[in-house]
Amino acid sequence: MAGRSALPDAAAADAALAGLPQFAGTSRELTPLRGGHTNRNFRLLTGDGQRYVARFSTMDPSGLGIDRDAEAVNTARAADLGVGPRVAAYAPDLGLLVTGWIDGRTLTPADLDDDTTLERVAALARVLHRGPRFAGDFDVFAIQRRYLGLVRSAGYHLPADYLGLQPVIDRLESVLAAGALTSVPCHCDLVAANIVDAGGRLWFIDYEYAGNADPAFELGNLWSEAGLGADRLARLAEAYFGRPSPGQSARARLFGLVSLYSWTLWASIQEAVSGVDFDFREWGRERYERARAELTSAGLDALIRRAQD
Repeated sequence: MAGRSALPDAAAADAALAGLPQFAGTSRELTPLRGGHTNRNFRLLTGDGQRYVARFSTMDPSGLGIDRDAEAVNTARAADLGVGPRVAAYAPDLGLLVTGWIDGRTLTPADLDDDTTLERVAALARVLHRGPRFAGDFDVFAIQRRYLGLVRSAGYHLPADYLGLQPVIDRLESVLAAGALTSVPCHCDLVAANIVDAGGRLWFIDYEYAGNADPAFELGNLWSEAGLGADRLARLAEAYFGRPSPGQSARARLFGLVSLYSWTLWASIQEAVSGVDFDFREWGRERYERARAELTSAGLDALIRRAQD
C-alpha cells in the first residue's frame, strides 16, 4: 500500500482494514465486487453481521482530476440527505473509503429506458440537488480541455478527426453558458451502474466526480450514458422540472453530447495508465461515434435554437 501505487488484493485490503479502529476488533470477510474503473471494491462482512463496501483507490497520477477528499465529503453530504450510503470510514493515506452496504439491484441502461424508472431517478436527483452544496465544482468544458491537453502532451490515443469538432464544442459552451441554471450539488456520473434499486426506493452511489454543476448536465449525462432516445430525455426533463420543458430538454441533450465527447478522452487516459482489465479504447470509440453523429448532423442548429428558447 506504500504510496498507494497499486490497488490491493483481498489480503492487502484486509490488512488495511485491520488497522482501522472501526474494524480491528472483529473478524472480516471480503468479497471482490465487479466494476470500478478507477478503484477496487470489496463487500465487507464483519463478525457482528454488519455489511459495507470497502473502496480502494490509487493516487491520481493519471490527471483524471478525482479529488478523494471531496469524494468523501460529498458522499457524506449525500448520505445526510438519504440519497447515498453513509460513510463508515475514510483513510486517505490508504486510499480507502468505507460506506454502508445497500441491499438492492444495480440498474442497467435497459432499466432506464422506462418512464416510471426515470421519474423515480428524477425525484431522487431533485432531493440531491436541493441539498447543501458539494465540495468543488464540476465544469465539463474545463474538464474536457484539461483532458485534451494531457492526451496531446502525452501522446495518448486521439480519434483522427477529434480536433475537427472542437469548434462545435466551443460554440456549445457559449450557448449553454448563456442559459445556465444556478449550479447545484450534482452526482455528475449518474450512470445506471451508480443507481441501486432497493425495492421501495433508489440510491445513488459512487461520488468520485460529484460537484456543483448545472442540473441540465446531470440529466444529459444520464441520458447519453444510457443511450436513451430523445423521447425519454424529454420525459426525464419533464419529471425533473415538474412540467414539459423542451428548452431544458434541449440543453440537457447538448450537455449529453459534450459529455460523450469529453469521456472519449477519459477513456484514452485510462487506456494508457489504468491497471484495470477493460477495453477502454472501445468504450471511448463508442461514445465518440455517438457524439460525432449528432455534432455533425443537420439537426444540430435546430437543437441549439430550442436550447436558446
